[in-house]
Amino acid sequence: MKALTTRILTVLAAAAIAATTSGWASAASLHSEHDGEVATAHKLALNHGRKWATDETLRNGMARIRDSLASQLAAAHGGGLDAASYGKVSGSIEAEISTIVANCTLEPKADAMLHGVLADLIAASDVMAGKVAAHSPEQGLRQAVLALNEYGRYFDDPGFRPLRNVH
Repeated sequence: MKALTTRILTVLAAAAIAATTSGWASAASLHSEHDGEVATAHKLALNHGRKWATDETLRNGMARIRDSLASQLAAAHGGGLDAASYGKVSGSIEAEISTIVANCTLEPKADAMLHGVLADLIAASDVMAGKVAAHSPEQGLRQAVLALNEYGRYFDDPGFRPLRNVH
């Protein structure tokens, strides 16, 4: 199990590095200004027309990520978040992803789909933490919200509530 967790973390780290070193847009989700759609470099898809199964670890972790992001959105829109606040959100996302990766028990195809969402969250977290100079922390926060909402579109989580008003 430890080897699998290490492998998953390596894959996610490589995806995040690719996103941050090859121009943010190539591996992370992007919000299209003209049509409001989200395009991803990795193809997310439903499971034969249905959302992918989740487990308690995943649902709880994503709920905590959602709560962390939701608590900061209003302040970010008003320009009221400083670097330390963005860093705190980034840290909470990374901690939750670590817990999800270490404890989640999805079937392999669902797990493969989840990697795309987690890679987008990691890339967004890096932007919020100031690791990607070409993008502002607020852009990272918006990107994290978009990635989180992608989770809700593709994974069966009855308690999930998408975040709205992402500008």
